[in-house]
Parts: sequence; structure tokens; C-alpha cells
Amino acid sequence: MTEPLTRVDSAVQGLSSSPPKEKASHRRTSSSAAGISSMKDMWESRTKIQVAPETQGTGWKINTSPSKVDDKEILSKPLITPLVRAVNLHFEHGVVVTARNSKGVTIKDALEVIHRPNKKRADDELPEPYLKGFEWVPSHTEYGPEDEDKAREDWQRLLIHLSSTPGVSNFGGKKKKKSAA
Repeated sequence: MTEPLTRVDSAVQGLSSSPPKEKASHRRTSSSAAGISSMKDMWESRTKIQVAPETQGTGWKINTSPSKVDDKEILSKPLITPLVRAVNLHFEHGVVVTARNSKGVTIKDALEVIHRPNKKRADDELPEPYLKGFEWVPSHTEYGPEDEDKAREDWQRLLIHLSSTPGVSNFGGKKKKKSAA
């Protein structure tokens, strides 16, 4: 029995075998949107970053949901310009959280990652429960040649500033409509 083995299948008996399918050699590119880079790229090109002014003094309490922000329209705005995929946010007490979004980090992304470690904390556990704003240190700091490592570290992060009082009044707001009786 020196015959080569053949395929036996009643469904394809007598039919020629189909040619093997070619595997797609196309490798999927990054799923991020065009024009969005990383904080590391910003450092390498020394691109200046601007923090969205809407983040300053929102009056948002860090242990409440980001959807509780008074002005919901700011949630869809970018946290910084130019847009980046991820940004490290540093609390003053040393905790670091990272906000990520392949289409560019928004204010909502940042508020969600700040809220996550604080959502189960009671109001009396937080000495400064309100978001005061974000700071990008290189915008107002001059670095010398000996400060290269410090400059690189500061360039790739935002500092989170908290406050014991809300920056915006959460009270008052809209007047109640009179009911037509």
C-alpha cells in the first residue's frame, strides 16, 4: 500500500478541491483617531499643552458620580489640547490615576478615574472633597539643563488640586417655575 492518502467525503466526492484561502496579511493599525498622540510624544516634540479652563472650579465632589457636575456640557470637552490618548493625573498626596481614551482624553474620562478610588469614601473621610482644577507644571516653570529628568516627569502629567469648599456654588441655581393653577 504505497498509494498516497486521499480525502474521502461523500459531499465533495468527485469535485475538485478548492484553492487554499489566502490569509489576510493586513495588520490592523491603532484604533485611535488620527491626530492624537501620547504624552511621551508631546515631551519629545516639546509641544506645549493647555488644560481646558472649564475644569477649574467645577464644584464637583470627588466621591460623587461625574454625571453630577452642574454643567454637563463640559464632560464631552477635551481635558487638554492637543488631544492625547492617556494622561497621568497626580493627587497632591501621591496617588496617581491614568485617564485613557483612544479618541482623546475628555474631562469626563478624567473625572471618572478620579471618582473611582474615592467613590466609597464618606464625606468626612475626605479633607478636601472638591475638585479645584488641574495644573500642568511646565506652563509656568523654567527648567535648566540639569533639570532634564524633572522636566520630563512634569511634562507628562497633570496635577490634581482639591479644595475644602466648592469653587462654584451648588446652591441656589434655577428658580422654580410657578404652577398654573
